[in-house]
Amino acid sequence: MTDHVRPQPGIMEIALYEGGAAHVAGVTDAIKLSSNENPFGPSDRAKEAFQRAVHKLHRYPNTDHAALRQAIGDVHGLDPARIICGVGSDEIIHFLCQAYAGPKDEVVFTEHGFLMYRVSALAAGATPVSVRERDRTTDVEAILKACTKRTKLVFIANPNNPTGTMIGLPEIEKLASGLPKGAILVIDGAYAEYVQGYDGGAGLATTRPNVFMTRTFSKIYGLGGLRIGWGYGPKAIIDVLNRIRGPFNLSAAQQEAAEAAVRDQDHITRCREENSRMRAWLAESLAEKGVPSDTSTANFILARLADEAEALACDQYLQSQGLIVRRVSGYGLPHCLRITIGDEASCRRVAHAIGQFKGLKV
Repeated sequence: MTDHVRPQPGIMEIALYEGGAAHVAGVTDAIKLSSNENPFGPSDRAKEAFQRAVHKLHRYPNTDHAALRQAIGDVHGLDPARIICGVGSDEIIHFLCQAYAGPKDEVVFTEHGFLMYRVSALAAGATPVSVRERDRTTDVEAILKACTKRTKLVFIANPNNPTGTMIGLPEIEKLASGLPKGAILVIDGAYAEYVQGYDGGAGLATTRPNVFMTRTFSKIYGLGGLRIGWGYGPKAIIDVLNRIRGPFNLSAAQQEAAEAAVRDQDHITRCREENSRMRAWLAESLAEKGVPSDTSTANFILARLADEAEALACDQYLQSQGLIVRRVSGYGLPHCLRITIGDEASCRRVAHAIGQFKGLKV
C-alpha cells in the first residue's frame, strides 16, 4: 500500500471471511457438515425452474424482483412493497450498514454473532461494538446497556449462529422498545424456518418503525450456491435500501429458482421435521459420550469440548475419518465444534466417530 492510495478507514481492520471447509486432503468422499447446508438440497420445483432459466441467459433479469417479492409475500402474509431482495442476506446486511452507519456511528451485535455484522460495520467506517452473551444466549439487558446516542444499528440473529440458541418475542419487543432514538433493530432470521410457528421477526417489522428483518434461501431452502436473500421492514427503510441496491443484483435464474422454492412449502415442512428429529438424536447421542451442547433451534448443534486443545484434536480426528465440521474460534468459541445436522447416515457417522475419539482419550 502506498502513501497516496489508501482505502477508507476501517477496511484494513476487516479479517478475511473463512467459510466452512469442503475438502479433506487425500479423502475423495468426505462428508461436509461445516456450512449448515440442507442435506436434502432444494426442492424439485426449484431445480426445474433453474433448468428452465438457461433458455433466457441472454436476457437481462427483472430489476424489481416483482414476482419473487410477490411469492414471498403470498407465503408469509407480507406486503411485497416492503420486501427487498439481495445476493444472500449478507448483501441486505451490507446495505443496512452502508445506508445507516458511518464514521463515529456504532453498530452493536452479540459476541458470538454472525461475523458479517462486524465486517459490514467496518466497511461502512462505523465502530463495531460486541456485547457479551449470557450462557451463549442473547442478553437483551447487556445490549441495551451497550447502546449509546451513537448507536445506529443493533443486529441479533434469532436463532443465533453458531450457538443455535434463541430468545422469545417478549425479549425482542423489550429490546426494540429500549433502543436509542434513531437506532434500528435488525433481526436476522436466517434459521427461522427451522422453528415451527416462528415468524422470524416479521410481526415486529410490520408494526414497528425501528425493526427490520433479514432472511435467506441458503439454509432450509437449499439454495446456498445461488446466493439469494431478502429483507422486510418499514417502507421508508426499503425505499432507502433500494436506492443503493444495484438494479441487476439478482439474475433471472436466481429469482425464478427462489420463487419456485418459496412456493413449495411441503418440501420445507419435510426438511424441518427431519432436521428436528436428527438434531434431537445427535444432541442426545453426543451428550451420552460426554460432549454437551445447548438446546439448538437451528440446523446445527454447537458441541462443547473440554478446552481448545480437545476441540482441535477432535476436529483433526474427524477429518481423518472423512468428516468435516466447523471450528468456531473466530466466533470466540475455541473449545467448540459446530456440527451441521446432515441426513441420518451422516449424523450417525459423526456421532460414532466422536465416540471413538472420546474412547481413544480414556
